[in-house]
Amino acid sequence: MLNIKSIVLGELGNNCYLITDSQSKKSALVDCTDSSQKMIDFIGDADLEYILLTHGHFDHIGGVKRIKDKYGAKIVISEEDAPMLSSPKLSLAVFCGASQENTRADILVGEGSEIFLGNTKIKVISTPGHTKGGVCYLTDEAVFTGDTLFFCSCGRTDFPGGSAGEIMKSLHRLSKLDPKLKVYPGHDRFTTLAFEKQNNPYMR
Repeated sequence: MLNIKSIVLGELGNNCYLITDSQSKKSALVDCTDSSQKMIDFIGDADLEYILLTHGHFDHIGGVKRIKDKYGAKIVISEEDAPMLSSPKLSLAVFCGASQENTRADILVGEGSEIFLGNTKIKVISTPGHTKGGVCYLTDEAVFTGDTLFFCSCGRTDFPGGSAGEIMKSLHRLSKLDPKLKVYPGHDRFTTLAFEKQNNPYMR
């Protein structure tokens, strides 16, 4: 079973999540907007094993290097989006006036990859559309959707590497998952898959 905490950080209102396996007490951070004191206080004394990145845009990776250096956590990202970790151009940071401390991935994942956080298995679902390498992280009770699926909406597809056709395929894949799953997106409020299947115009 997972314990899930959330925080909203950054000018774009990013959701970051600290997930902790209730038995082993091992933790992972889902997306890492910055390395501010607010983020450090949020992580606290957690035994941080991984930083799970849903994609490589600057507002989701801004604090990765410093948080990795501080806690020794392994950076996990898709192979397609990994180059964004070392390119402010690819991450869009330079276009938005954001600074970026370059780093590199420790673990590259793709469709069907599995990460074990103590006794909790986290499955990787490839969900391109917002970026070429966007992924969602699936557990028995929740799915962390990054900028693929939002409350009654979905991620933009007009950035480099985006594709409206691909994101619709990705949303269709997500719609086939257990409707009881809680949905934790990269922005805006939390929701459930059942609610989105009924109310999200992009999932009908």
